[in-house]
Amino acid sequence: MTTTAATFSYADTSWPVLERTAAAHRRSWQMLAAPGEWWTGAERISIAAECRRASAMVDGLPDPGAGPATLPEAAVYAIHKLIGDLPNVTREWYDETISAEGMSDAHYIELLGVVVHVWSVDEFHRALEIELEPLPDPLPGEPTQIRPTGAKAHGSWPPTVWPDDLDERDADIYGGADRAANVRAAMSLHPDSVRWLSDLFDAHYLSWIEIQDVQEPFRVLTRPQRELVAARVSALNECFY
Repeated sequence: MTTTAATFSYADTSWPVLERTAAAHRRSWQMLAAPGEWWTGAERISIAAECRRASAMVDGLPDPGAGPATLPEAAVYAIHKLIGDLPNVTREWYDETISAEGMSDAHYIELLGVVVHVWSVDEFHRALEIELEPLPDPLPGEPTQIRPTGAKAHGSWPPTVWPDDLDERDADIYGGADRAANVRAAMSLHPDSVRWLSDLFDAHYLSWIEIQDVQEPFRVLTRPQRELVAARVSALNECFY
């Protein structure tokens, strides 16, 4: 099911959801609906829908149905692998995936960006025990197929772009910093995914500016308490970082 009215009102929960969080979720759905560099808006919604199908399978829930567009077989398999079998993602599997029909390293990173962000927003809803927000209707348009010219091998499987190699159009993705942590640069082959990640990171955790601030900004949990929760969740999810 899709909709044009992704309001994220959080009227069905007694938990106090910050407006900055709801606003970030609305922006996330707007980005999800738009065509990217390598996938159309309809394909991105299909990636999101397949992400939900994979999550339902893991949790033993009814199949929520496919999205509006047909995806390459390798893309569907990649989504289910990332959701249901992440600890067994290997370099060999990655190389086979990006070599498959309809895929490339850039297709994979944009797909990964969609999966990461849809799953993050959906998990927020699951944690509050409220219904998932309906997926938005896709927007028309074709992918731009613009690949960052500064993408290079930096030790990770896909190429990444470091601050010194950013194209002018992408100069903002690290906020002007002269270096970027690997966790921020991981999806830099698709710069919009880095922007998207930073926006949700700010809303769900702390902005990069707040992380460097010694003052505690309007949060119920202290910084050490938040770090403990984050570390525990990362360990349970077998996060590489």
